[in-house]
This record gives sequence, C-alpha cells and structure tokens, in this order.
Amino acid sequence: MPVDVLWNSAEEPIGTLVLAHGAGGAMDSPWLNEMAALVASRGIRVARFEFAYMAGRRTGTRRAVPKAELVMDEYREVVEQIGGDNLFIGGKSYGGRVASMVADGLLDAGAIRGLVCLGYPFHPPGKPEQLRTAHLTGIRTPTLICQGERDPFGTEAEVRGYELSPAIEVLTFADGDHELKPRKGVTGLTLRDHLTTAADAILRLVE
Repeated sequence: MPVDVLWNSAEEPIGTLVLAHGAGGAMDSPWLNEMAALVASRGIRVARFEFAYMAGRRTGTRRAVPKAELVMDEYREVVEQIGGDNLFIGGKSYGGRVASMVADGLLDAGAIRGLVCLGYPFHPPGKPEQLRTAHLTGIRTPTLICQGERDPFGTEAEVRGYELSPAIEVLTFADGDHELKPRKGVTGLTLRDHLTTAADAILRLVE
C-alpha cells in the first residue's frame, strides 16, 4: 500500500531528497516544515513521509517507537515508491539513522546517490557508551551529517573521537543542540541561520 508523501516542490528540480521524521515528531513538524522549505527553495524537491507507527498516531493509535532495524523495509519501500534520478535520502535524528542503515544497499542498487542526516543520534543522551556507529565506519554512500556542537546525542568533542568512514562529512553547528538551535546571545546566530547553512550544504551534496 503506497505511503502518504508530503511534497515540497521546486521549479526545474536538480534532485529529490526523501526525509523521514525524528522519533517523536511528525513529518509536518514546524522544524521539518522549515527545513524542507529551505531545501526546496534551492531547487531540490523534498518528499517527506511517516513510518507506520507515527502515521498511526494520527488516527489515535499510540505505539512505541520501534527499533530502527524494524522500519528499514518501510524506508526501502518509500524509496521504491518515489524513484527517479538523482535521489537522496535522509532524515531528522531517528529518520536519518534509519536512512543510514539502508543507504549502501540502495546505493549499490542504483536507487540513490547520497545521504543526509540532520542531527544524528550517535548515542542515547547520557549514555555515550551505547554507540550507534558500527555501520558508519565503513559506509560508502556520500553522506552529510549536520550536528549541533552541544547535541546530547553526540557533541562535537565526542564525534571527533569516533571512527567514521571517509565518505562522511560532519558539519558542526556552533552551540547547536539536537535541533541545531543555538542559545540566544551565545554566538549571534539563530536557528534560521543554522538551517540555512544546512540547506546550502545539502545543495552542495546534490549538485
């Protein structure tokens, strides 16, 4: 059964980015609405979708967030549904993690060209020993990770110590949290500034 897709269109698009939501936020959260609009304004179509557990919440069905491994097939099915040339995948936090777990297989199949992770959950907050990086050491898909400097799921200092594939570019956002949001008055930058920088970096990956 086809999954509902929320599109941000672009005039004469140069590519398409599929974005999945975070563990607790829907595909039309204010954060993803703004991020998708910024990416689309750069000529990249954005296709957002929800995993079944999140879509079920719209009809009153409350389900726990599944382990990332359990929704990998859902992501693959959405990629097959959307298709097209110059396709990239990614997501916010949990959604980006799932995308990273299916990326190499889709790359080998010729289905995608790259990966975007917006706030990667390198570990649960307060549990830096529970790393979620094993597959990132050898990933071959060209990857952009946008990470806040003080992200509790993986700070800049922590990420510098990880063994990551050379296919990964980690772009750090000054004083950013898991949403890439800096504290007021610390850097002189705003969340909008950081999201704009992220959108520019995504454009460089897609071009």
